[in-house]
Amino acid sequence: MATQFPPKSKRIKLAESNRSKEQQDVELRPVNVPNVVVNLRASDTGKQLSSELHIPGDATVQQLGLIVNKLLQSDDDKVPYTFSLLSDPSKPDSPVIDIVADLWTSIFKPAHKSTEDVLTLVYTPQAIFRVRAVSRCSASIPGHGEAILATQFSPANSSRMVSGSGDGTARIWDCDTETPMHTLKGHTSWVLCVSWSPDAKYIVTGSMDNTVRLWDPKTGKAVGDAMKGHTKWITGLAWEPLHLTKDTQRFVSSSKDCTIRIWDANIRRIITTLSGHGAAVSCVKWGGTGLIYTASHDKTVKIWDSAQEGKLLHTLNAHAHWVNHLALSTDFVMRTGYYDHTNNVPKTEGEQKAKALERFEKAATLDGVITERLVTASDDLTMYLWEPTKSTKPIARLMGHQKLVNHVSFSPDGRVIASASFDNSVRLWNARDGKYMSTLRGHVAPVYQCAFSADSRLLVSSSKDTTLKVWDVRTGKLHTDLPGHLDEVFSVDWSPDGQKVGSGGKDKAIRLWKH
Repeated sequence: MATQFPPKSKRIKLAESNRSKEQQDVELRPVNVPNVVVNLRASDTGKQLSSELHIPGDATVQQLGLIVNKLLQSDDDKVPYTFSLLSDPSKPDSPVIDIVADLWTSIFKPAHKSTEDVLTLVYTPQAIFRVRAVSRCSASIPGHGEAILATQFSPANSSRMVSGSGDGTARIWDCDTETPMHTLKGHTSWVLCVSWSPDAKYIVTGSMDNTVRLWDPKTGKAVGDAMKGHTKWITGLAWEPLHLTKDTQRFVSSSKDCTIRIWDANIRRIITTLSGHGAAVSCVKWGGTGLIYTASHDKTVKIWDSAQEGKLLHTLNAHAHWVNHLALSTDFVMRTGYYDHTNNVPKTEGEQKAKALERFEKAATLDGVITERLVTASDDLTMYLWEPTKSTKPIARLMGHQKLVNHVSFSPDGRVIASASFDNSVRLWNARDGKYMSTLRGHVAPVYQCAFSADSRLLVSSSKDTTLKVWDVRTGKLHTDLPGHLDEVFSVDWSPDGQKVGSGGKDKAIRLWKH
């Protein structure tokens, strides 16, 4: 069912008619805005682009982009940039003010700075490619016998997707022909989580039957038998990032039994068991610097070093209730490994690792330092933004949701955080300082998950109200409403190449969405 808005009340109609009668405010701008002195600084390296520049005080973002492209001599292949003002250039982590339209309206009119000051503008390249918003349901594919609990696209492209269901099976779907390919049978209870390896050679599934299973996505056959070890159901799975793998591929699983186990995918055995949480572990992530991050119902987040046999490094205490989910600023590049929008796949293993490392370093470098940020979501209605390599104190507390926060994710460019909550809204936050950006309202029931497009410009959310909604991240407005599901939508994923969105829920059908 599409979202039906209730009829407007008399009070709202009266207010709207009064507003329409009033004269529109004309934005006054001085005719001769004086020239200002600016320094241009790269966001990743922190280096200054050139000497001080004298530019008009009402220069637009597009004009600033032309200047940067000219100075970088990239006129033939122009890259779009976003700009922000560093309020105190001597402190790299001082607050930043985003320049939305031009310097006058963003900086001088609100009196953040005067035209006498030297401005330090930080420029950040945007995604060169643009993802088109999905607008229609291209297929509704039946097959599962119970609700679909998890979906994930292959890191290689949008032609393969895996889903896990309450019927005890996982299924691989051919998204080009929109047909089921393989049914992965073996689990004896609900399949709660699914995960592709970053090189797309394996799929791992975790189930309510306390086991983990490994599958070959090409044939749909199981790789060996069930991998036993956990004494309660599996809550999360994460693969070791490709640039860290040495002789064998490893992955990590978290469970309701309060433990985390690292597995060797080749011999299908437990390498290390990490215990220390006092309650169920709800989420696990394997970071690009070799750290493993776990969130738990004991209100803590723990950080383990995979290089030192799972040694516990830090315990982050801040939340006042269960920690439901966590996300890393580098999630997208670690999920996709050496696959990117150019479709140039390296041939040898060494080249593949080198490209994966290069992509990770590019995504993680902030002011010349490799920085991996972490955001945690909790039942205490808040989120915290952390930089664990620098401090065990949070950078910011993200408050505003009225009910528990169920899901968080970083945009692929690492600049925006989206949080989905049971208060029927999605909120956007600045990933650098944790400042609130906007609230995306439109859902009329709890929002379960959200996923960014590969270019970070769009966001799709899935809800109990049976709809998906696509949002414009820059404006914070609804882009497209996608009704179609017959019941709650538990899981949604946007393919890494941006072509398709896949969703699944209580109506037991996989739905694929395209432009």
